[in-house]
Amino acid sequence: MFRPFSNKRLEVVIHENNPFASLELANAIRALVPENRSKRIVVICIGTDRSTGDSLGPLVGSFLQEKRLPTHYSVFGTLDEPVHAVNLVDRIKDIDDRYPHAFKLAVDACLGRSQHVGTIYCKDGPVKPGAGVNKTLPPVGDAHITGIVNVAGFMEYVVLQNTRLHLVMKLAKTIADGIYKASVLSEWERRNSVHFSKRDSSLQSGNLTLGNNA
Repeated sequence: MFRPFSNKRLEVVIHENNPFASLELANAIRALVPENRSKRIVVICIGTDRSTGDSLGPLVGSFLQEKRLPTHYSVFGTLDEPVHAVNLVDRIKDIDDRYPHAFKLAVDACLGRSQHVGTIYCKDGPVKPGAGVNKTLPPVGDAHITGIVNVAGFMEYVVLQNTRLHLVMKLAKTIADGIYKASVLSEWERRNSVHFSKRDSSLQSGNLTLGNNA
């Protein structure tokens, strides 16, 4: 779980009540992901199912596992195998060793102001897990998505334990849908770019006949 911090890099803010929230999130993700569409993308979902508010990440990871993501996507952090404060350093090292050149997208829960509860942030740069509950952990990701699950400022551990599961589930489904739609749109563009590049090559070589010459 992390607390929002301000920077001048790309930031997209979406409320989960927005009927187009997942599509807007998908477009934001696509703006952050490298143009090299074959590059390995690793989604790191941070959190634990032992705390309702902090279960956002593992829920997103589990929802993504149920979807048919493109083969160049990998997901770490689920309800069954969470990535949390205790194992974070080791898991990140394993991921870096396995996918040293991957683009890493982190997902984490967040506490914030009351008027921002239910809001999803998609930002360039790493997330700082544990900052909201005074834990020192390494930053994670080339970009990150966070969902504000409750109000910050006092007794964060208690607040996280008493966060409504309904809100966390809605945020998790929206984030998972956004990541999935981003992957599908990117895969569609990749396949069409390959198709058109082959078509252009055929045109240039004179192997493709257009229309009738009669």
